[in-house]
Amino acid sequence: MRVATFGAHVLDVLATPVDEIPEGQGAALVRDIRMSAAGPAGGTALTLAKLGAEVYTVGAVGDDDPGRLLADALGRFGVDTTHLLTTAQPTSMSVLPIRSNGDRPALHLPGANLAYPLAEAPLELLTGVDHVHIGAPELLNPPELAPLLADIRATGTTVSADILADGDPGVLAWIEPVLAHLDYLLPNDDQVRGFTGETNLITGCRMLIEQGVSCVAPTAGADGAYVVTADDAEHAPAQEVSVVDTSGCGDAFSAGFLAARGHDLDLLDSARVGCAVAGIVATGLGSDHGDFTWGSITGTPLGI
Repeated sequence: MRVATFGAHVLDVLATPVDEIPEGQGAALVRDIRMSAAGPAGGTALTLAKLGAEVYTVGAVGDDDPGRLLADALGRFGVDTTHLLTTAQPTSMSVLPIRSNGDRPALHLPGANLAYPLAEAPLELLTGVDHVHIGAPELLNPPELAPLLADIRATGTTVSADILADGDPGVLAWIEPVLAHLDYLLPNDDQVRGFTGETNLITGCRMLIEQGVSCVAPTAGADGAYVVTADDAEHAPAQEVSVVDTSGCGDAFSAGFLAARGHDLDLLDSARVGCAVAGIVATGLGSDHGDFTWGSITGTPLGI
């Protein structure tokens, strides 16, 4: 399976445990501090690569040390970073003080993710892979992105998207032009409810489907994930794990789900694979946590 992830790349700086910030110039000792490539394009790319996909990633970083660190971190997993453009904006970063229960408040710098020039998108690559995953379409000027996605899908390449912004009706209105060009939308449950104002998750997903999305597969934390189409709705339970850090779990779900679809698994089994991958990532610190392969997750050889 050849996949291109396109959109937001973030270098995460994580510390754990941080249950409160010291006052003034006080200090606190932590167990671990590390950096990880992340973001709905970057984090999904590295996990897809672990699962055996041939992965290319497209986006923007700064001409700075964080950008070089991020590209190097992705490259170590085998992700092709040739199409990461350098901009005058700084590389996007997040500082994540991870709480003892795995919660992850964030201090976030959008940086170069707001500066990708769509006119320079590598159309030959994006129409030559099996699947394109858009990480944070809200940062890529959806009215301009929509015709590009139409061109990509016209070649038979499937398209998915994940959302970085919080669920808000204004965000939904902003990304509305891209929805009809998505085979899969992979939000979380709070985003679905925030976008639609609907408390029932399945009903909210159906409202998004009415705007053109073929399938909505929301994650729901400890409740696992759902796959919803116009005709059906199914539930995949979460893995029972000891949670260390939920950073990157949504991206890990996306990667597992998309890898499984690339292996022709049905929607529910694909969501189960996504939950299995996300469960492993949750047991350690950072989006890149966990040593796993397609075979170790599914018990099935890569070549199916």
